[in-house]
Amino acid sequence: MHEGRRLVILGALFGMVGVLMGAFGAHALEELLKANGRQSVYDTAVQYQFIHALAILFVSSAIRRWPGGLTRASGILFVVGTVFFSGSLYILAIFNVPFMGAIAPIGGVALVLGWLCLILTAWQNNIA
Repeated sequence: MHEGRRLVILGALFGMVGVLMGAFGAHALEELLKANGRQSVYDTAVQYQFIHALAILFVSSAIRRWPGGLTRASGILFVVGTVFFSGSLYILAIFNVPFMGAIAPIGGVALVLGWLCLILTAWQNNIA
């Protein structure tokens, strides 16, 4: 399967799961999240998942036009970063597992590196 196609599927999947998690958090988990004091943590997970679902979809198109390693790395870093960042925050918020808060920065670093790879892709390809 072509890398761009995989990224379209993953980006769309992350977007779909983001909608489901947002609805789940607003309805089924509302009382639990308020009781745990973790509503804002959960909301942050949903927000970053949506942002990076769109970023992954963008990279799926960019990889066809600029097929270098940095573009590919950007997609991989966005996928891994979203799983680690949003995933750990979901677990922290729902199950109140404190050490998951230490996992989120690993995902955050991956997301930042993904954006850096896109910047370098633009620089290398003289994208205006």
